[in-house]
Amino acid sequence: MGADPDSVALRDETSLHDEYGDTLLDADEPVVTTGVDGAWTWAWEQGGMHGLDERILSAVSQGTEAVVLHYNEKPMYWFKYAVGGDIHVDFHTLGPLAPTGPVPAQLEKAMQSVGLVPGRPVPLDSVLPLAENVFGLRVTPAGDGEERWSANLLPLPE
Repeated sequence: MGADPDSVALRDETSLHDEYGDTLLDADEPVVTTGVDGAWTWAWEQGGMHGLDERILSAVSQGTEAVVLHYNEKPMYWFKYAVGGDIHVDFHTLGPLAPTGPVPAQLEKAMQSVGLVPGRPVPLDSVLPLAENVFGLRVTPAGDGEERWSANLLPLPE
């Protein structure tokens, strides 16, 4: 994802906030924390939108699959699913559902089961259940004093 190699370290929640303070949510050089839940390795961007960048998503999904679930205060969710460097599904919740990409049949059925129907308004509470139900994604909060790898991301190239 383009982490600054000099910033990569194991940090607990307190160390993360002590080190980054007000810059934790920086949009240009956001902080990312990683973890593993089940079969998935995840990266949580504290601010910014690096994970939505098609170049990053394509690189991260080479030889595997990747899911991006972005949330912001609009309120809006943005969902992307990529396999082997290709984006298969891309949609957001700012208007009627208009997914792009070759939506796999199994995902289309799962989308409909949580109210995600093309052309209709998107229920805000439907995107996270899609990621959980279809992919088994979980992001377990760190325990007290538990350290996780973290770093700040470098600015995206133009």
